[in-house]
Amino acid sequence: MQAIKRRFFAMRNGVVADVLRRAGSPYRVIFGLNLPQIVDIASSTGPSRELAEDLWANSTTRESVLAAPMLMPRDTFTIDDARRWVETVPDREAADYLCHRLLRHMPYAMSLADELSLAAGMKCYTGVRLAVNLVYAHPTEAMTIAGRVLAAGHDPQVERLASQIVTEVNELGLA
Repeated sequence: MQAIKRRFFAMRNGVVADVLRRAGSPYRVIFGLNLPQIVDIASSTGPSRELAEDLWANSTTRESVLAAPMLMPRDTFTIDDARRWVETVPDREAADYLCHRLLRHMPYAMSLADELSLAAGMKCYTGVRLAVNLVYAHPTEAMTIAGRVLAAGHDPQVERLASQIVTEVNELGLA
């Protein structure tokens, strides 16, 4: 963990960190790394369940939360682990990376997306975001989620994701 934190510190970008803070980022510590830098650090570290769990638990540091899904070995990440992580997703950026880097690769991803889309707040956002990642593999199920979300009326960010699903399915003729 300390080696990763040192790499975060070495690559810090104060300008980006200040912009994120002013934009309302919920983290106390923001190094200002961009995604390719975080991916590089995670790639050079390699998968480690213990390290991924420690980084995810370090919810005060933006880069720790974003790197954690990249380090979690997929073969050991259960649906109960996924539910536990989703319970503590701090913001949309973390939800996006969690879905894109880890959850979409899980065999239970579509059922988890459906389950989460029935919730409220960040859980719903995460579920619909996961459905966006799965739209090509599961267009019918993604459309069901999108239709339900749009009919129920949700946060504008969640509705934007649901509309994105509908647009992609319709434009590409997936359903």
